[in-house]
Amino acid sequence: MATRRGERSAAARRGSSSNGSGGGRSGGSGGGSRRGGRWQSGWRLWLKRLIWTGAFGVLLGAIALGTAVFFAAREMPSYAALMETQTAQSIIVRARDGSEIQALGPSYGEWLPSEEIPQVMKDAMVSVEDHRFYGHPGVDPLGLMRAVWNALNEDRQVSATSTISQQLARNLFLNSNRTLYRKLNEIVLAMALEWNFSKEQILELYLNKVYFGGGAYGIDSASRKFFSHSARELSLEEAAIIAGLVKAPSRYSPTADIDAAVGRANVVVQQMVKYGDLDPAAAQQVNAEAVRLQPESGQNATRYFTDWVLPQLDVILEGESFEPIEVWTTLDPGMQAAAASAIRANAPGGAQGALVSMDRDGAILALVGGTDYVQSSYNRATVALRQPGSAWKLFVYLAALEAGYTPGSTVIDEPVTIDGWSPRNSNGRFTGKIDVRTAFAYSVNTVAAQLGNEVGFSNVAGMARRFGVTTEINTQPAMVLGSSEVHLLDMTRAFASVAARGRSVEPYGIIRVTGANGRELYRRPEPRSYLLVPDYVAAGITDLLQTAVNTGTGRAAQIGRPVAGKTGTTTSNKDGWFIGFSSGITTGVWMGRDDNRAVAGLQGGAAPARAFAAYMRYAVRERPPEDFDTELKLPEWQLEPDDEYYYGDSGGYYYIDEQGNLVDPAAGKPGAGDDGTGGYDYGQGNPPARLEDPPPAANDDFLEEATGGTLPQGRNGSTVSVRRGSDPAGAKP
Repeated sequence: MATRRGERSAAARRGSSSNGSGGGRSGGSGGGSRRGGRWQSGWRLWLKRLIWTGAFGVLLGAIALGTAVFFAAREMPSYAALMETQTAQSIIVRARDGSEIQALGPSYGEWLPSEEIPQVMKDAMVSVEDHRFYGHPGVDPLGLMRAVWNALNEDRQVSATSTISQQLARNLFLNSNRTLYRKLNEIVLAMALEWNFSKEQILELYLNKVYFGGGAYGIDSASRKFFSHSARELSLEEAAIIAGLVKAPSRYSPTADIDAAVGRANVVVQQMVKYGDLDPAAAQQVNAEAVRLQPESGQNATRYFTDWVLPQLDVILEGESFEPIEVWTTLDPGMQAAAASAIRANAPGGAQGALVSMDRDGAILALVGGTDYVQSSYNRATVALRQPGSAWKLFVYLAALEAGYTPGSTVIDEPVTIDGWSPRNSNGRFTGKIDVRTAFAYSVNTVAAQLGNEVGFSNVAGMARRFGVTTEINTQPAMVLGSSEVHLLDMTRAFASVAARGRSVEPYGIIRVTGANGRELYRRPEPRSYLLVPDYVAAGITDLLQTAVNTGTGRAAQIGRPVAGKTGTTTSNKDGWFIGFSSGITTGVWMGRDDNRAVAGLQGGAAPARAFAAYMRYAVRERPPEDFDTELKLPEWQLEPDDEYYYGDSGGYYYIDEQGNLVDPAAGKPGAGDDGTGGYDYGQGNPPARLEDPPPAANDDFLEEATGGTLPQGRNGSTVSVRRGSDPAGAKP
């Protein structure tokens, strides 16, 4: 035993010795292994802590959610009370004279118990809105996770994931604000609904209360509105159309756009097949296009106006309320009727038309978005984007006038090429020397291109922005001819600001809103007006606009009193415009096709100008004629200079240009010409630093070197002019 213990001891010593002799590497390796072990242990420890912390957080969140749902369920009204809740308010829209022009309000139809609702209606709604409706507790976690995953992978926002229960909770208790707080409330209330009521009860509430557009709440109201019969009789095609409306009632309304409604209905049918609610063979027989619609009555051109004005209530009225309200607007019923008649009577066959008319303070007097609202509710006055053609030259010439041109300034109508672009005139000819007034009146493209290039295309775009154009503006050379798409409302607003002598005008349609017992909920505040351009620029552009109507392209817009305006026509007559003003009323007219095809004979100076004249004769009939202020009260730097004012006696003398060259006045001054700037090029019309002083020349040392002698000094030490035939050195002060 002793021997074995000794052997083991010796072996142990040898091992120890061996480890010691290899201490450099082995010791280091052993230390690293121990550190690695400690690191791995630390990593596992932090992972465990993270997992436990996460689990604890989830547990706390679940407890908080459960508590919130419990109390929400306790406080929730009974099923009978929820059946009676009103989810919309009645709205009466009045014209400026107080007459009623539209009444909007909820129409609920007949309440249908679950057993009386066609199964095909239930299946269609569940398939397209919430196909896991019968399997989730009010919130669909799978749908939410998929939406988040898609958003992360596709770099976009999380798409809508509201279940039927969430939609019902929002409709019954909440507003539509897109906030996290509202979404959390929606989740809690949806789960509380599931706590209190069965799936069939929730679906019954939903189908009887959801909004389908046109004031129709619930499937029975929608069925009677669109198909003229009770929802008990709904066919598969009709149920698919109604179910498709929930996503966007206005966009998919069968009375507004039957093609969009049918397309959406086909999507619903596909969803029903996908989730097993409809046999594929039966789906093949579905023909939503064959559905017969109830003709819509009582629609007229005022709907274009109310469609524009009513969404503004969400902004001007604070908070959520179902209180009945009356909206007092700026619309003039007589003018609205005249506007609708003028558009219908003058729009060429196959073309649409739109008109916006506003008073001098921006009040919308008439607004027509198309020839027939029943056929098409698309609002071409406020929504459509179209190229304005030469009507855009308003901003080109405003920029030129601000830069120093006047209506009488000389310009040259000649071939021009700018960055490879060569504009042509509509008549194919070039006139040569003309004045700015003539170039504008006859809409000469080459002159507009030259002016835009001179003042800067970005400055033209800035002028358009200044006058209220809200759409995207390109700064390519062709922009001077109206290649940027605009809204008719924006262009009319710009011309109204010119009519207001260069001051800003803000279009508006709502004067005040009253609630129960006449209590005033809103009154439009007095707007602040800003000077957009100096008075002389506004006077100059008004001069040009008046000439365009008197003798130029807008002669068809004459109405027997002063009118100022501008025509606009785009390539191949795809768009025709006329916008002008008289007696404080500014009116813009657009005509063209929705598919952007050419319209034979459509020019701004033809049908649009005639529609303008037909409407304006009625609109201004009770207003006195007003002469325009076109007197140019120019600043000193832009007035024609007097030689004696700048140089003393106007006798024969030489003067020296900025390069130090002697110039004979008989040969003309540098930059001279009938440009209204006194022969001086101030660099896009910018005046000298001091308006009373002439533009600076070279310094005295440079002048002495150029003239070959010492310049004489005046009494105050200033240099005097060099007279013709005299010795510069001996010139008298």
